[in-house]
Amino acid sequence: MAKPIKTIIKLQIPAGKATPAPPVGTALGPHGINIGQFVKQYNDATGKMEGEIVPVEITIYEDRSFEFKLKTPPASDMLRKMAGIEKGSGTPNKNKVGKVSKTDIRKIAERKLEDLNATDLEAAEKIIMGTARSMGIEIK
Repeated sequence: MAKPIKTIIKLQIPAGKATPAPPVGTALGPHGINIGQFVKQYNDATGKMEGEIVPVEITIYEDRSFEFKLKTPPASDMLRKMAGIEKGSGTPNKNKVGKVSKTDIRKIAERKLEDLNATDLEAAEKIIMGTARSMGIEIK
């Protein structure tokens, strides 16, 4: 029989660098789970993804146990790295800040396909292209 779920929390934390300080501590503390245990497990699981932001979905059960599922890094984070920019444009329709190729878009779409609301690679590419346009990144 499945354990009763108390809540599900979603966080975006730098890979391998989770600490009990905010936002982790403030999000998990009120639910009474062992924050140190979560931090250790998360850092062990994401150690090889250094430098990326890794979203995590934490399921907390009534008995204060938990399990977490790692997601793929945000598309905007991957696009920034591919384009070699620090941040997106404040006015994306007028001010372009970088360029990515169709090949780069395909690589990102392949990696994110499991977490996107898309059934095939072509639909996933369209989602990623939309994110790139909204950031002021040109697609060549």
